[in-house]
Amino acid sequence: MATSFRLVLACAALAACPVMLDGCALAALPCRVTSAALKIVPVVGHAASTPFDACATAID
Repeated sequence: MATSFRLVLACAALAACPVMLDGCALAALPCRVTSAALKIVPVVGHAASTPFDACATAID
């Protein structure tokens, strides 16, 4: 009984993945990751990440 419940739960989680990672979010992911990495850099990080934030916004 517990095995069938796990199977149903795994299938439901797998079916929900494409909804969470639709095309736009997946395409904007590299821009968002780069932007987040640049924001770590002191002093110039936020200014350097501005184009990548604009890229992610344009894709969304």
